[in-house]
Amino acid sequence: MAATLCGRLLPKAGWLPLTQSVRHGSKAVTRHRKPVHFLKQKLLAVTEYIPPTPAAPPGALVRRVRKTEEESTLAVLLRKDLETLFKECKMIAVVQNNAINAEDLLQLKHKLKRHNISIKFFPNQVMRSFLNDSIYCNMLPLFVGQTVIFVSKEPKVKEMLQALRRSPQMVLLGACIENTLLSYQGILNYSKLPSMTTIQGELVGGLTMMTSQTVSMLRHHPAHLSALLQQYVKQQGSGDATNAVTSKDASTIQEAAA
Repeated sequence: MAATLCGRLLPKAGWLPLTQSVRHGSKAVTRHRKPVHFLKQKLLAVTEYIPPTPAAPPGALVRRVRKTEEESTLAVLLRKDLETLFKECKMIAVVQNNAINAEDLLQLKHKLKRHNISIKFFPNQVMRSFLNDSIYCNMLPLFVGQTVIFVSKEPKVKEMLQALRRSPQMVLLGACIENTLLSYQGILNYSKLPSMTTIQGELVGGLTMMTSQTVSMLRHHPAHLSALLQQYVKQQGSGDATNAVTSKDASTIQEAAA
Protein backbone atom coordinates (compact mmCIF):
# COMPACT_ATOMS: atom_id res chain seq x y z
CA MET A 1 0.00 0.00 0.00
CA ALA A 2 2.78 2.41 0.87
CA ALA A 3 4.59 1.54 -2.32
CA THR A 4 1.55 2.33 -4.41
CA LEU A 5 1.05 5.68 -2.65
CA CYS A 6 4.67 6.69 -3.08
CA GLY A 7 4.51 5.70 -6.71
CA ARG A 8 1.49 7.89 -7.28
CA LEU A 9 2.72 10.92 -5.36
CA LEU A 10 6.34 11.06 -6.40
CA PRO A 11 7.02 12.28 -9.97
CA LYS A 12 8.24 9.71 -12.42
CA ALA A 13 11.64 9.98 -14.08
CA GLY A 14 11.51 12.08 -17.23
CA TRP A 15 8.15 13.64 -16.35
CA LEU A 16 7.73 17.38 -16.81
CA PRO A 17 5.12 19.55 -15.03
CA LEU A 18 2.42 21.14 -17.07
CA THR A 19 3.29 24.73 -15.81
CA GLN A 20 6.72 26.05 -15.07
CA SER A 21 7.70 29.45 -13.55
CA VAL A 22 10.27 31.17 -15.66
CA ARG A 23 12.21 34.14 -14.16
CA HIS A 24 13.33 36.70 -16.68
CA GLY A 25 16.21 39.08 -15.98
CA SER A 26 15.49 42.79 -15.36
CA LYS A 27 15.99 45.14 -18.24
CA ALA A 28 18.78 47.71 -17.91
CA VAL A 29 17.50 51.32 -17.64
CA THR A 30 19.66 53.40 -19.93
CA ARG A 31 17.83 56.78 -19.64
CA HIS A 32 17.71 58.49 -16.21
CA ARG A 33 15.87 61.80 -15.73
CA LYS A 34 18.43 64.45 -14.88
CA PRO A 35 17.57 66.85 -12.03
CA VAL A 36 16.85 70.45 -13.00
CA HIS A 37 19.60 72.93 -12.23
CA PHE A 38 18.88 75.09 -9.19
CA LEU A 39 19.20 78.33 -11.22
CA LYS A 40 16.62 77.04 -13.63
CA GLN A 41 14.40 76.06 -10.69
CA LYS A 42 14.66 79.62 -9.34
CA LEU A 43 13.87 81.07 -12.75
CA LEU A 44 10.86 78.80 -13.13
CA ALA A 45 9.64 79.69 -9.63
CA VAL A 46 9.99 83.41 -10.33
CA THR A 47 8.35 83.29 -13.76
CA GLU A 48 5.52 80.99 -12.71
CA TYR A 49 2.17 82.37 -13.67
CA ILE A 50 -0.09 83.14 -10.75
CA PRO A 51 -3.66 83.69 -11.87
CA PRO A 52 -5.48 86.57 -10.14
CA THR A 53 -8.09 85.70 -7.61
CA PRO A 54 -11.58 86.36 -8.93
CA ALA A 55 -13.23 89.38 -7.36
CA ALA A 56 -16.20 88.69 -5.20
CA PRO A 57 -19.51 90.06 -6.44
CA PRO A 58 -20.82 93.12 -4.63
CA GLY A 59 -22.85 92.27 -1.58
CA ALA A 60 -21.25 88.83 -1.17
CA LEU A 61 -18.87 89.93 1.61
CA VAL A 62 -20.20 91.19 4.92
CA ARG A 63 -18.54 94.24 6.46
CA ARG A 64 -16.65 93.65 9.65
CA VAL A 65 -18.04 95.62 12.54
CA ARG A 66 -15.56 96.44 15.27
CA LYS A 67 -16.94 95.88 18.70
CA THR A 68 -16.21 98.75 21.05
CA GLU A 69 -15.68 97.61 24.58
CA GLU A 70 -17.53 99.73 27.10
CA GLU A 71 -15.77 100.75 30.27
CA SER A 72 -16.82 99.05 33.43
CA THR A 73 -18.45 100.95 36.25
CA LEU A 74 -15.33 100.46 38.37
CA ALA A 75 -13.16 102.15 35.72
CA VAL A 76 -15.60 105.06 35.54
CA LEU A 77 -15.46 105.52 39.33
CA LEU A 78 -11.66 105.39 39.30
CA ARG A 79 -11.54 108.03 36.57
CA LYS A 80 -13.77 110.30 38.65
CA ASP A 81 -11.46 109.83 41.64
CA LEU A 82 -8.49 110.76 39.45
CA GLU A 83 -10.22 113.92 38.27
CA THR A 84 -10.87 115.04 41.84
CA LEU A 85 -7.27 114.22 42.84
CA PHE A 86 -5.77 116.25 40.01
CA LYS A 87 -8.08 119.17 40.82
CA GLU A 88 -7.55 119.28 44.57
CA CYS A 89 -3.91 118.17 44.97
CA LYS A 90 -1.00 120.45 44.10
CA MET A 91 1.63 117.68 44.21
CA ILE A 92 1.23 114.39 42.31
CA ALA A 93 4.40 112.29 42.21
CA VAL A 94 4.82 109.10 40.15
CA VAL A 95 6.86 106.37 41.89
CA GLN A 96 7.88 102.97 40.50
CA ASN A 97 7.21 100.05 42.83
CA ASN A 98 10.06 97.50 42.65
CA ALA A 99 8.54 94.65 44.70
CA ILE A 100 8.40 96.33 48.10
CA ASN A 101 7.11 94.08 50.85
CA ALA A 102 3.98 94.82 52.85
CA GLU A 103 5.81 95.79 56.07
CA ASP A 104 8.06 98.38 54.39
CA LEU A 105 5.09 99.77 52.49
CA LEU A 106 3.12 100.15 55.71
CA GLN A 107 6.01 102.01 57.37
CA LEU A 108 6.34 104.29 54.34
CA LYS A 109 2.61 105.06 54.51
CA HIS A 110 2.91 106.05 58.17
CA LYS A 111 5.90 108.31 57.46
CA LEU A 112 4.11 110.07 54.62
CA LYS A 113 0.85 110.32 56.55
CA ARG A 114 2.57 112.50 59.15
CA HIS A 115 3.02 115.16 56.45
CA ASN A 116 -0.47 114.68 54.94
CA ILE A 117 0.91 112.74 51.95
CA SER A 118 -1.08 109.69 50.85
CA ILE A 119 -0.29 106.78 48.50
CA LYS A 120 -2.81 105.91 45.79
CA PHE A 121 -2.94 102.79 43.60
CA PHE A 122 -4.58 103.01 40.15
CA PRO A 123 -4.34 100.62 37.18
CA ASN A 124 -2.21 101.87 34.31
CA GLN A 125 -5.08 101.35 31.85
CA VAL A 126 -7.32 103.73 33.83
CA MET A 127 -4.49 106.26 34.19
CA ARG A 128 -3.78 106.25 30.47
CA SER A 129 -7.44 106.60 29.54
CA PHE A 130 -7.71 109.58 31.89
CA LEU A 131 -4.46 111.26 30.82
CA ASN A 132 -5.21 110.94 27.11
CA ASP A 133 -8.19 113.29 27.42
CA SER A 134 -6.64 115.74 29.91
CA ILE A 135 -4.02 118.50 29.95
CA TYR A 136 -1.63 116.14 31.77
CA CYS A 137 -1.03 113.95 28.70
CA ASN A 138 2.74 114.52 28.98
CA MET A 139 2.76 112.26 32.05
CA LEU A 140 1.86 109.17 29.99
CA PRO A 141 5.48 107.87 29.58
CA LEU A 142 5.82 107.68 33.37
CA PHE A 143 3.13 105.05 33.82
CA VAL A 144 4.96 101.90 32.67
CA GLY A 145 5.00 98.80 34.84
CA GLN A 146 4.01 98.82 38.51
CA THR A 147 3.57 102.45 39.53
CA VAL A 148 1.96 104.29 42.42
CA ILE A 149 1.30 107.99 42.97
CA PHE A 150 1.97 110.17 46.01
CA VAL A 151 -0.57 112.97 46.37
CA SER A 152 -0.83 115.92 48.75
CA LYS A 153 -2.79 119.14 48.79
CA GLU A 154 0.38 121.14 49.44
CA PRO A 155 3.75 120.67 47.66
CA LYS A 156 5.77 118.98 50.42
CA VAL A 157 8.73 117.83 48.37
CA LYS A 158 11.39 117.78 51.10
CA GLU A 159 9.33 115.52 53.35
CA MET A 160 8.62 113.14 50.47
CA LEU A 161 12.30 112.85 49.53
CA GLN A 162 13.31 112.23 53.13
CA ALA A 163 10.77 109.40 53.39
CA LEU A 164 11.91 107.83 50.11
CA ARG A 165 15.59 107.77 51.13
CA ARG A 166 14.93 104.82 53.47
CA SER A 167 12.90 102.92 50.84
CA PRO A 168 15.19 102.04 47.91
CA GLN A 169 12.50 99.83 46.35
CA MET A 170 10.43 102.92 45.54
CA VAL A 171 12.03 104.93 42.71
CA LEU A 172 10.81 108.46 42.04
CA LEU A 173 10.21 109.00 38.30
CA GLY A 174 8.68 112.47 38.09
CA ALA A 175 5.98 114.71 39.50
CA CYS A 176 3.42 117.33 38.62
CA ILE A 177 3.78 120.17 41.13
CA GLU A 178 1.42 123.12 40.81
CA ASN A 179 0.50 122.18 37.23
CA THR A 180 4.18 121.94 36.24
CA LEU A 181 5.73 118.66 35.09
CA LEU A 182 9.14 118.08 36.71
CA SER A 183 11.74 115.36 36.29
CA TYR A 184 13.72 113.84 39.15
CA GLN A 185 16.41 116.50 38.89
CA GLY A 186 13.77 119.21 38.74
CA ILE A 187 12.20 117.83 41.93
CA LEU A 188 15.59 117.98 43.69
CA ASN A 189 16.04 121.60 42.58
CA TYR A 190 12.53 122.42 43.75
CA SER A 191 13.22 120.93 47.18
CA LYS A 192 16.20 123.30 47.65
CA LEU A 193 13.97 126.36 47.31
CA PRO A 194 12.94 128.14 50.55
CA SER A 195 9.42 127.72 51.86
CA MET A 196 6.59 130.16 51.19
CA THR A 197 6.63 131.48 54.78
CA THR A 198 10.30 132.49 54.58
CA ILE A 199 9.80 134.07 51.16
CA GLN A 200 6.78 136.00 52.43
CA GLY A 201 8.74 137.15 55.50
CA GLU A 202 11.64 138.34 53.34
CA LEU A 203 9.22 140.13 51.03
CA VAL A 204 7.43 141.86 53.90
CA GLY A 205 10.78 142.86 55.45
CA GLY A 206 11.99 144.32 52.17
CA LEU A 207 8.76 146.24 51.64
CA THR A 208 8.80 147.67 55.18
CA MET A 209 12.42 148.73 54.74
CA MET A 210 11.60 150.45 51.47
CA THR A 211 8.61 152.26 52.98
CA SER A 212 10.65 153.37 56.00
CA GLN A 213 13.37 154.68 53.67
CA THR A 214 10.84 156.57 51.58
CA VAL A 215 9.25 158.08 54.71
CA SER A 216 12.65 159.14 56.04
CA MET A 217 13.56 160.63 52.67
CA LEU A 218 10.26 162.51 52.52
CA ARG A 219 10.74 163.82 56.04
CA HIS A 220 14.39 164.68 55.50
CA HIS A 221 13.84 167.61 53.14
CA PRO A 222 11.20 169.47 55.21
CA ALA A 223 13.20 168.98 58.39
CA HIS A 224 16.33 170.20 56.69
CA LEU A 225 14.44 173.17 55.25
CA SER A 226 12.97 174.09 58.65
CA ALA A 227 16.44 173.86 60.25
CA LEU A 228 17.84 176.15 57.58
CA LEU A 229 15.01 178.64 58.11
CA GLN A 230 15.51 178.62 61.87
CA GLN A 231 19.22 179.24 61.39
CA TYR A 232 18.41 182.06 59.02
CA VAL A 233 16.01 183.64 61.51
CA LYS A 234 18.59 183.40 64.23
CA GLN A 235 21.18 184.97 62.00
CA GLN A 236 18.77 187.78 61.12
CA GLY A 237 18.02 188.40 64.83
CA SER A 238 21.70 188.56 65.77
CA GLY A 239 22.38 190.91 62.83
CA ASP A 240 19.70 193.41 64.00
CA ALA A 241 21.10 193.40 67.54
CA THR A 242 24.61 194.15 66.35
CA ASN A 243 23.29 196.96 64.14
CA ALA A 244 21.50 198.50 67.13
CA VAL A 245 24.64 198.28 69.27
CA THR A 246 26.78 199.94 66.60
CA SER A 247 24.28 202.85 66.19
CA LYS A 248 24.29 203.53 69.95
CA ASP A 249 28.10 203.58 70.04
CA ALA A 250 28.23 206.03 67.16
CA SER A 251 25.86 208.49 68.89
CA THR A 252 27.87 208.39 72.11
CA ILE A 253 31.07 209.05 70.19
CA GLN A 254 29.52 212.03 68.41
CA GLU A 255 28.31 213.49 71.72
CA ALA A 256 31.74 213.12 73.27
CA ALA A 257 33.35 214.80 70.33
CA ALA A 258 30.97 217.78 70.59
